[in-house]
Amino acid sequence: MKRFWYYIFVFLLLIGCSSNNNNNGGNTPNPPDTPDTTKDLTIYFINDQHGQLDNFAKIKYIVDEAKESTNVIVACSGDIFSGNPVVDNYPEKGFPMIDIMNQVGFDVSVIGNHEFDYGEAIFTDRVNQANFQWVCANVDMSSSTIPQSSPYTTVTVDDIKVTFLGLVETNGKDDDIIPSTHPWRVQNLTFQRPEDVIAQYSDVKEQEGSDLMVALTHLGYQSFGGSISDSDIANQFPYFDLILGGHSHQIIDDNINGIPIYQSGSNLNYLGKAVIKIKDKTIQSIDHSLLNLNNYFNEDDDLKAIIDDYNNLPYLTEIIGNSQRYHNRPQVGCFYTDALRGAMNVDFSIQNSGGIRSDLNEGNITVREIFEISPFNNGTMIYSMTVAEIKNFLRGSGSGFYYSGIHIDQVGNTVEIRDINNSLLADNVVLTLGTNDYIPAVHDSYFTMAGDIQTLTAAETLIYYLENINSTVDYPSCSRYFRFQ
Repeated sequence: MKRFWYYIFVFLLLIGCSSNNNNNGGNTPNPPDTPDTTKDLTIYFINDQHGQLDNFAKIKYIVDEAKESTNVIVACSGDIFSGNPVVDNYPEKGFPMIDIMNQVGFDVSVIGNHEFDYGEAIFTDRVNQANFQWVCANVDMSSSTIPQSSPYTTVTVDDIKVTFLGLVETNGKDDDIIPSTHPWRVQNLTFQRPEDVIAQYSDVKEQEGSDLMVALTHLGYQSFGGSISDSDIANQFPYFDLILGGHSHQIIDDNINGIPIYQSGSNLNYLGKAVIKIKDKTIQSIDHSLLNLNNYFNEDDDLKAIIDDYNNLPYLTEIIGNSQRYHNRPQVGCFYTDALRGAMNVDFSIQNSGGIRSDLNEGNITVREIFEISPFNNGTMIYSMTVAEIKNFLRGSGSGFYYSGIHIDQVGNTVEIRDINNSLLADNVVLTLGTNDYIPAVHDSYFTMAGDIQTLTAAETLIYYLENINSTVDYPSCSRYFRFQ
C-alpha cells in the first residue's frame, strides 16, 4: 500500500514539473514567437512576345520549379500577338498563344496595341479564352463586344497581395487617341491618354490593402509621339513600387525616383525575374535578373509537345523564292514595294517602315518568312492620285515610307517627284498607287478619294509576286526611303 502512494506522489510531481516547464513557471503563459514580417515574392515577366511560342515550355519549367519553394506571380506587359504565322494565321487567330499562356499559369497581362490587330470579334474570343486577368485603365470597351478590362487587378499569393494597374500607349494616329494598330479595328473603342487617368488610382494600394502596387504598362521606356512613358510615370506619378513595361522592345534595368523599371526585350528571348523581399508594404530589397531562354535547356515536356503540334504546319516551310544575300530592313523595304507594285500593276507603291517586321536571310525563301516580314493581315488598296495630292501627303503625314516606281526628293521645303526615267512630273499628272490599307486608315485626311479594295492581303501579295512574277530577291544596296524633314 505504501508503494502505491509512493507512485502516486511521483506521478503528481512529474506532472507539476511538466506544467511548470510549459507555462514559464506555472503562472504566465509563454509569449508567442514574434513572426517574421518579411514576405518573399518572385515575379516572372515578359513583354512583346509577338506570337512566339517555342520558349514557353522553358518558362513553364522555370515557373513550376520556383513555385515549389516560394511565392510566384507571372505577368505580361502586352503585345502577345502579331509576328508568328502559327499564331496569326491559326483558324482561330491568336488561339495558340492564349492556350499556351493559360497552361504556363499567367496571372495578369496588360492589353498591348497589337492585341487589337485581329479586330474586335476575334479579340473578344481571346479575352474570353484567357484564364488570366486583362488590365487596362485607359480604354472603354462598353460600345464593343469585347468584355471590359479591369483598370487594375489584385493578385493574392499566400498572404501577399500585389495590385497591377494596366496602361496602353495611344500614339496610333495624329488626330485621334488610339493605340498603334489598324484604326478600322478599334472603331468601337474609346481611349484616353494614359497620363490623364493615372492619378485616379493614386490610393488604390491603400484601398486594396496591397503589399505592392505595380504599373504594368505598354508605353515604352522613353517618350515617343508625345505620350507618357515608364520613365515619366516614375517621375510624375510616384505611386508605384515597381514598373514592368513593354512596347519599346528593350532590355531595361533602371531605377528612377526610387522606382525600379524593368523590361525584358522582345520575341520571348528573355524571361525577367524579380526576387522581392517585402516588409510593412514596402520593398526591402529587389534582385532583378534576366534569363536568356535561348541558353536554357530544361523544358516542360507536356507543353513542349503541344507547342510542337501547333508548329507542325508544312505549308509554312514551302519554298517560294530565293534570296541572293542577307537583306536588312531597308533592303527588304525595296523588295516589298517592288513586289507590291509588280503584283498590283500600279505606277508606284509605298510601305510604312513599321509594317516590315523582319529581315530576310540568304537562301531559300519560305512562306513563313514572308508572314514574319508582313504579319498584320493588312489588306491592299489601289488609289488614283495627282502628283500634287501625293506631295501634300508626303509633306503633311510626318511619316516615313519605302517606295517603288518613282523618285522622291526633298528640295528645300518642297517635294519633287520624278518618274522611273527621272523625268520631273507635273502636279496635275495622275498616278496609280498601291499600298496596304493601314496607311490610308491612319492618314485618312489625305486619302479622301475612294480606293479600290484588292482581294489579297499585303503578305499574300508578296507571296503572289514571288510565285508568279519574280522569285529572286537581290538588293545589294537600296535606299528608297522618304520622310519629309
